[in-house]
Amino acid sequence: MKIRDLSFVAIQAPLPEGKAYGMAKSLATARATTLVRLVLEDGTEGNGECWGMPLVNLAMLPLLKGYLIGVNVLDVEHAFAQMFARHYHFGVQGPMTWCISGIDMAAKDAAGKMLRQPVHRLIGGKQSDHVHIYASGGYLTENSTRDFEPQIELMARGGHKAVKIKIGVSPANDEERVGIARRILGPDVEIMVDINSNYTLDLARESITRMAPHGLGWIEEPLSPQDFSGYELLQRWSPVPIATGEALYSVFDFKRLVDRRSVDVVQPDLSLCGGFWQGRQIAQLAAQEHLRLSPHVWGSGIGLAAAIHFVASLPVSPHSHNIPRPTLVEYDLGTNPLRDGILRNPPKAEGGRIAVSDAPGLGIEIDWDAVEHHVIR
Repeated sequence: MKIRDLSFVAIQAPLPEGKAYGMAKSLATARATTLVRLVLEDGTEGNGECWGMPLVNLAMLPLLKGYLIGVNVLDVEHAFAQMFARHYHFGVQGPMTWCISGIDMAAKDAAGKMLRQPVHRLIGGKQSDHVHIYASGGYLTENSTRDFEPQIELMARGGHKAVKIKIGVSPANDEERVGIARRILGPDVEIMVDINSNYTLDLARESITRMAPHGLGWIEEPLSPQDFSGYELLQRWSPVPIATGEALYSVFDFKRLVDRRSVDVVQPDLSLCGGFWQGRQIAQLAAQEHLRLSPHVWGSGIGLAAAIHFVASLPVSPHSHNIPRPTLVEYDLGTNPLRDGILRNPPKAEGGRIAVSDAPGLGIEIDWDAVEHHVIR
């Protein structure tokens, strides 16, 4: 079945005044994304989500449509490869790959609906009925001293078995925040921390030394994404696993990281790295080196649904029935109308897990009336 039309919908949800939240480098005053609508000749519609600046994505659309209109929806990966080859001067780090990511999600969603199969069946098969999640919160805010403990208490009341918090202001502040989180959550909850690439190698080492006695699941993005040599040195030294990858594009970026054995947990974002097309290759690369994987998710409910299908399709090798640490999907707890508010049936976490849908495609239904409230004019 051929692709008849392709369109983008740029949406944004401003956060209330005084409620900005985020990371050590900056706070978000709004949540924004780009939705993809891909329509087949018979009217079947698939949906996806692109990372990046929505208005930039809209500017890329005419170029992308030239490669995809009239192409069989099952052949889109060859069209993407043509784009990479012909437009190599663009590089793979940027808008073209953001857009391909969302289009690939939409193509797999449409193909699943056309074939009456869930996406996980199209990308490797269903390994599990549920995926495990970690709650992502503990954000830095305009008043982090006031706001941090209530965020952690919310995680505790939610009964989350694994959580991630933001750090990266200073090593001393990192130690304080992790100590508070451990006190509130108790000894049995796995705590991961996210520096969002705000440190140099020496600062990362100092921070890890201070935090390690509290017991941590991983240190995320301790260094700049481009600091491959720094990651190699840090991974060799660190007593805590190193996680990174949300800012890396395509399997080519990840190969530079993995070949150095500079990481313990790879974190592709399907809305940025190249969708399922590149995500599967990244997962295979990680599997070949016996590395763990945990997809980064920080967008709408569409990206979350895609990550659920992705993880459900991955083998648990080298484990068998005894899986010491299951592959985790990020479940953002921040205020975000685009996560649940634009879907009629958003994925819901219960008991630290989310059920994997067997409905055709991604198994989600978009509420376009709700989307309309957030469209960027």
